[in-house]
Amino acid sequence: MIVQQATAADWQHCKRILCVRLDNMGDLLMSAPAMRALKAAPGCHLTLLTSTMAQPLVKNLPEIDDVLLFDAPWVKTATAANAEAFNNLVQQLRSGNFDAAVIFTVYSQNPMPAIMLTYLAGIPLRLAYCRENPYGLLTHWVPEKEPYTFVRHQVQRDLDLVRETGAVITDERLYLQTDESLWPAITQQLESAGADPQQPWLLLHPGVSELKRQYPAEQWIQLGRLLQQQLPGYQLVFTGVQEEQTLINVIQQGIGPGAFSLAGRLQLAAFITLIKHSPLLLSVNTSAAHFAAATGTPVVVLYAKTNPQHTPWQARGRVLYFDVPAPLQSSNEIIRYAYRGFEKENLPPATVANVVQAVLEVLEETGQRLGGELTQALR
Repeated sequence: MIVQQATAADWQHCKRILCVRLDNMGDLLMSAPAMRALKAAPGCHLTLLTSTMAQPLVKNLPEIDDVLLFDAPWVKTATAANAEAFNNLVQQLRSGNFDAAVIFTVYSQNPMPAIMLTYLAGIPLRLAYCRENPYGLLTHWVPEKEPYTFVRHQVQRDLDLVRETGAVITDERLYLQTDESLWPAITQQLESAGADPQQPWLLLHPGVSELKRQYPAEQWIQLGRLLQQQLPGYQLVFTGVQEEQTLINVIQQGIGPGAFSLAGRLQLAAFITLIKHSPLLLSVNTSAAHFAAATGTPVVVLYAKTNPQHTPWQARGRVLYFDVPAPLQSSNEIIRYAYRGFEKENLPPATVANVVQAVLEVLEETGQRLGGELTQALR
């Protein structure tokens, strides 16, 4: 697949490698197995160039030695860097004396700006997928074939990329370090929200960073009520960031007693630890679903038909799908092509009945106590 002059053998003596992943936390986590493969080389030092959105997750990823932050103007961020910041980063990377750079992207992204960044920084070896011929901008070019020829999971895509350098691992799972010392404080937060940590609960995460991936609030309310009917004794604990409190309050109030909110109360490390201790996470397709996969927590995902390659990697559970409203669908033709592929597949729909049935089945499969039988309405 490598068509430039350099070969995998050139990577054997690389000690300082820059990994570029400029997206959000979930994207960074899906690249972690590939970075772990690179890190397995003796004496390898990994520096991650990432966004401020993904920064909070870095301390939970043992593969990473150092981190540099940059909110790239070619990635959707809250505050994009200007040209001066770009030039300053080039100089910072040049002074890092990196032997090589690996640029991780989604197939719908244009890698050229990040490629140019590493080229201007004078990094000797540069590896990336690219749809166009980059000529001298990359020393290791892997022609982009997704999604028109095939579609892989993002984790597999990134592992295949670093395999071009000879980097392989046997354990390809997602993994996050958790801090168990936080658990007593988490139980206090549960209690202060009105929940009983000694009784079973389900974790529900409705918030999204993009409106097109939002599952309707009225359907969350229906889900909550039906889950309470089917699982008497189970508490419904909602999580989310501060900005999602309004949405969660609406859902919580619509469900009534037995629904509790931790929105805005937990730092990221505590949130990940809470997921690890939960019997099941019910979430939209966002970072929380990937955290569940990385902590071994069963997960049921309400998956908007956006990126088919971003389902939770090797997770126990179910994925159910819903359409993105036409006005919110992407203008990126590559994403639109993938969306049309979704339309041809017979995917399980994320109806309220299907979601509740999936939750009950996953709890049963994973040895959790069920509080009731499936009703006739769900059969």
